[in-house]
Amino acid sequence: MKNILTIVVILLTGFTQAQTHRFIYELQYKMDSTEIGYEKLNMILDITPKEVKFYGKGLATTDSLNKKFGMNSSYTDMTGQVVKRKINSFDNENYINIKNGYYSFKTTDKINWLIADETKKIENYTLQKATTKFGGRNWTAWFCKEIPFNEGPFKLRGLPGLIFELSDAKKNFIYTLVKSKKLTENYSTADFLESNFGNKAIPINEKQKYKLIMEFYNDPFAFERNNFSKSNNDLKININGKEIHNVDELNTQTKSMQEVIRKYNNPIEIDKAMHYPIY
Repeated sequence: MKNILTIVVILLTGFTQAQTHRFIYELQYKMDSTEIGYEKLNMILDITPKEVKFYGKGLATTDSLNKKFGMNSSYTDMTGQVVKRKINSFDNENYINIKNGYYSFKTTDKINWLIADETKKIENYTLQKATTKFGGRNWTAWFCKEIPFNEGPFKLRGLPGLIFELSDAKKNFIYTLVKSKKLTENYSTADFLESNFGNKAIPINEKQKYKLIMEFYNDPFAFERNNFSKSNNDLKININGKEIHNVDELNTQTKSMQEVIRKYNNPIEIDKAMHYPIY
């Protein structure tokens, strides 16, 4: 944390139109709410004078490697936390991968905070506690008034200072600020956020999103099934390392995949979780 705070001081010395302030959070999360252990990854919060973007570091890393070595790799961010918005706005553009498609949809996500008197010290900085209800979860944030960005992880914003720590009451999602730096240029995300490595985001609404997700759940191997149909069941397909020879085996894999989808149905906005049927 000491390294973060030293860099933050440097960050606040000037903020031009061509700069990006980058804050990196470690995210600990549970894909299955009943699990004891956590998945871990780093998430990036980019703040420019005009826009705010939040996305997985894996997207930026893949994009950087592609540009540096002339590669054509892709990366799928399955966190459901890829968003961008205009500065000082609660109107978010959300980005999501569904099967082989890449989509965007708009939401307005007003956050109403209750700021407490409770504070704690991190190095020479004072963090203040705030709580809110959002996405069907109760959240606790620790923010720093000395860092004058009213932003934080995902859509959790609107406090009079940058959020350093954030977690929901059940500890399914825990964010901790681990690094920050100032980029001398306005960092472009055109190749991996607004589009996903060649697939430009298709605008949809939330109703269409739910329909696409349910279609995927009902038949996650629709493409493979169509190939079976065309080949009169005489086709070998590899699914997750298993060779599939006929429709019965494909149906078995479908049921297994549906079980996995139901098991990992723990999105950050739990009030928007899918209600999957069991066939």
